[in-house]
Amino acid sequence: MDFGLVLQTDPPASRVVDLMRRAERNGFTYGWTFDSAVLWQEPFVIYSQILAQTDRLTVGPMVTNPGTRTWEVTASTFATLNDMYGNRTVCGIGRGDSAMRVAGRKPNTLARISEAMKVIRALGRGEETDLGGTPIRLPWVKPGAELPVWMAAYGPKALKMTGEEADGFILQLADLYLTEFMVKAVKEAAVAAGRDPDEVTICVAAPAYVTDDDSPEALAHAREQCRWFGGMVGNHVADLVSRYGEHSAQIPAELTDYIKAREGYDYAHHGRSGNPDTQFVPDEIVDRFCLIGPVEAHIEKLNALRALGVDQFAVYDMHDAQEATIDAYGSKVIPAVNA
Repeated sequence: MDFGLVLQTDPPASRVVDLMRRAERNGFTYGWTFDSAVLWQEPFVIYSQILAQTDRLTVGPMVTNPGTRTWEVTASTFATLNDMYGNRTVCGIGRGDSAMRVAGRKPNTLARISEAMKVIRALGRGEETDLGGTPIRLPWVKPGAELPVWMAAYGPKALKMTGEEADGFILQLADLYLTEFMVKAVKEAAVAAGRDPDEVTICVAAPAYVTDDDSPEALAHAREQCRWFGGMVGNHVADLVSRYGEHSAQIPAELTDYIKAREGYDYAHHGRSGNPDTQFVPDEIVDRFCLIGPVEAHIEKLNALRALGVDQFAVYDMHDAQEATIDAYGSKVIPAVNA
């Protein structure tokens, strides 16, 4: 199993770079960041420094979107990084929940994501593609260039499109039942489209918080540090409920039931521990969606995720124990899982 580190690009950027270097030393192979131009600093500038100061780390956004950046610029940026540092980037893409909404726009449609994925992937590989009726290519991209595009998804149509078109699937929660349900949907869609389902990389991303023991006090603190994640996921879930209804055979109740007490959301606190808009998230959801507890609990859940077909676990490391989590994973969790 690969391991990734996910960070927000809060200033100073040097700290983001330092944490990514620390992650590589501890056996992580992917470095991800949020991509929301209003809320955080520009990730692609920081990727250049991460790549320059690491040897093996693959970097990318979790996730970018096809609305805040023009597609040829996105592709050119990735291709430039790959030309400078080797094929060490991956394009995570989604609807642009925070990036679009804080700029006063609606998240992107699946049709737009589909079209953008094809264009960005082709241009990143140096291939010719059609951009709004104009055939274009990046003439300076060298042979052998690669740009995998991984799609974030929850809903049935998005899962289907991921299996049909994406190189990878990003699932932003670590609940075992929902992981099994959604991975199955992606793999079945890949098969139906005539693809090899094993060619779709499965990446589960969720907060991880390693405690010294499983005492009520330690677990309570870990839950409070990770409760924000249920609120972030809740934004996507709320969109699904508005589209498919509160009770739909297409959406598991295990994903939707918990947002009934949700009242609103302020993106000023997006992805941050102590988010005041996430108190509606119950402890049960934190335990299901995240990895908390002593090292043994992390190893057990990661092994269960791998058995469900998960190829990478990406650690959301936005809490008060960033270095400690990276080090615990490097010294104990990763060696045990990949023994």
